[in-house]
Amino acid sequence: MIDKQWASAADAVADIPDGASLAVGGFGLSGNPIALIEALLAQGTTDLSVVSNNCGVDDWGLGILLGARRIRKMTSSYVGENKEFERQFLSGELELELTPQGTLAEKLRAGGSGIAAFFTQTGVGTQVADGGLPRRYDADGGVAVASPKKEVRSFDLNGTPKDFVLEEAISTDFSLVHAAVGDRHGNLVFNKAARNFNPLAAMAGRVCIAQVERLVEPGEIDPDSVHLPGVFVHRIIEVGTEIEKRIERRTVSQPSTATEGA
Repeated sequence: MIDKQWASAADAVADIPDGASLAVGGFGLSGNPIALIEALLAQGTTDLSVVSNNCGVDDWGLGILLGARRIRKMTSSYVGENKEFERQFLSGELELELTPQGTLAEKLRAGGSGIAAFFTQTGVGTQVADGGLPRRYDADGGVAVASPKKEVRSFDLNGTPKDFVLEEAISTDFSLVHAAVGDRHGNLVFNKAARNFNPLAAMAGRVCIAQVERLVEPGEIDPDSVHLPGVFVHRIIEVGTEIEKRIERRTVSQPSTATEGA
């Protein structure tokens, strides 16, 4: 029997070294593997290259690693909601590889599927394909590092020639993900929208570490309900159903004071 359960988040991330690359699940603050992120912060790992849809907010999610200056580079599709991210990027302290969201998802999936690269129409005719997107600024606000030009080829799609840009897959040293339920073999079930980038990030990591709210015995999860098979997961910890889950922006409406029919 393959038992992938680890005792704690600290134990599970203990061998992540300085300079490692990480694929991290989550979208906004939904599905963030916060226990693993906090454990990584506590052990002092630094100089990280992180691939994730975004970088949390200033005091939650990946934002706590960013605020502690532990992240060297972000590969993301959305960089809002985090003032420290903006400050570090514009001051030249942080490198950013800005990637269209669907392309980022496919790059992670390709990396986990053994596909080296793929062609997509997304980004053709823009700096995504032509190059020149700022990746790092210098201290004076000039562009120190810019994105390179990518290969563009024409393919006959449904009888119409169209241009496509070549995008390389992403694979990382480790991946950190959050799931609702998992078993000790590593099979995972995600909760609704909290699935988001988690399965893709899990696939891309050569060592995948999953935190789950509820850990069950092998066989308790209906095979047809498994969202990510255990072959992609190497370590699993249980964090409990009461783990804090923050909401990025809470919007509520005021109750109406008008009398119906008045």
